[in-house]
Amino acid sequence: MNKITVFCASSPGYDSIFIQMAYQLGQQLAGAGIGVVYGGAKVGLMGAVADGALSQQGEVIGVLPAFLQTKEIAHEGLTQLIRVESMHERKMTMHELSDGVIALPGGFGTLEEYFEMLTWAQLGLHKKPIGLLNVNGFYDGLLTLADTMVATGLLKPVNRAMMLVSTTPNDLLEQMRAYNPPTVGKWLTSEKAA
Repeated sequence: MNKITVFCASSPGYDSIFIQMAYQLGQQLAGAGIGVVYGGAKVGLMGAVADGALSQQGEVIGVLPAFLQTKEIAHEGLTQLIRVESMHERKMTMHELSDGVIALPGGFGTLEEYFEMLTWAQLGLHKKPIGLLNVNGFYDGLLTLADTMVATGLLKPVNRAMMLVSTTPNDLLEQMRAYNPPTVGKWLTSEKAA
């Protein structure tokens, strides 16, 4: 993997572990020679990821829609800042630039970005690994919901397995390197999923 897109909050959150882990993820990606593609802001978890990678002389590419430039406050120290017109163009650009995706804690935007990439993978539109860095149990409820989707026959176990999860960046990167995308179609029948 040459570059990984990181989705995360433009806010810091209430628990300092979120900022610490975002910074650490940036450091570890850069230390492994993996470039960071992210939303381009200097604030919140987004800024911490960028700063962590830059502290290790890593490549950091920000992708920022023009209308968010004043709200998210563009990071001025990046390797490259790409300005785009829309959120859709932002996601497409980030997707095109990267070989995988990691989601840190975040709000609606982070979840929307994560699930769009996961859905595209489920539909076979790409074969990139998609990871969740489950900091301090942040995504436990989401993982329980995914298990409920399987248990109720609305999600195949093979597609649930596409959700790579860890509490540490190193372990998550190892899972992503070892990832093999599903070879079966997404569609479930009315019979119980195997």
